[in-house]
Amino acid sequence: MAHQQRSQGRLSPSGDTEDIEKNTEEIARLLAPRLAHFAGVARTEHVTRAAQEMQVPQSTLSRAMVRLEQDLGVDLFARHGRTVSLTPAGRTFLSSVERALAEIERAAEEVRADADPATGKVAFGFLHTMGAETVPGLIHAFRADHPRVRFSLVQNYGEAMLERLRAGELDLCLTSPVPDAPDLVARRLDEQKLRLVVPADHRLATRRRVRLAEAAEEVFVTLEPGYGLRRITDALCREAGFKPRVAFEGEETETLRGLVAAGLGVALLPPPPVPRPGVAELTVTAPRAVREIGVAWLEGHPDTPPVAAFKQFLLSRRGRLLP
Repeated sequence: MAHQQRSQGRLSPSGDTEDIEKNTEEIARLLAPRLAHFAGVARTEHVTRAAQEMQVPQSTLSRAMVRLEQDLGVDLFARHGRTVSLTPAGRTFLSSVERALAEIERAAEEVRADADPATGKVAFGFLHTMGAETVPGLIHAFRADHPRVRFSLVQNYGEAMLERLRAGELDLCLTSPVPDAPDLVARRLDEQKLRLVVPADHRLATRRRVRLAEAAEEVFVTLEPGYGLRRITDALCREAGFKPRVAFEGEETETLRGLVAAGLGVALLPPPPVPRPGVAELTVTAPRAVREIGVAWLEGHPDTPPVAAFKQFLLSRRGRLLP
């Protein structure tokens, strides 16, 4: 049977790109439910047999194939009584349909695997400063009871993690300051003292405690705008009665600590994973220099079993999150 082109009345006569794109999206939406039926008929080359294998009424399957051809505007099958055979267009279409169905099956297996209570996956984001000790310790402790749960880890600054949370790329994130937004749920877990870090030969280096106002004339090295610690630094300096003069804006707290050791300025930083030579770290007595650490997730976002388990684990560490 020769290949027969059907009417193309469903396509935009104007040829406008936007209309064609809309038409393609509409065709894809209409075709998607019929692809598995088409593949079954093409495999058996017999509508009755295919209907029995797929456990659908033969009349339903026959109508679906007719509608599929109408929507595409081409004949996919040559009919021979109760049997059918693929036209050249049908064979071309079948090749792509089989790849599409295989990809859908692969995707279904992947999401089922990610949701498995014992071996599923948690997409977890955390601050750079949490990466050396806090997060490795948390994951190690969690895996004592969930040894096969997998983690997809993202280390970034707070705002970037919240963007990825909203985009659905993360399940949970450990961040500071604790966000306050209507589309997020956030729970405070702990707080971390910040220290005024000065060069070892600085005029304040022999002190153990200092008021932040005593550093009003100093040059600061800080994280870039957008980082939570930068907002906290600016807010604490403002509370102490001054605006810090900034000599350098970076992305890593340990880089800042190194620049302090080199004499480039002073900084407000959380404690280091290991003591850093060349600096003195002073307790700030006023204002109260701390940053809150919390966990955040999307409001109304359903949790898979591994995500729910890790969330409850984090919440159980309230007040003892940090080493």
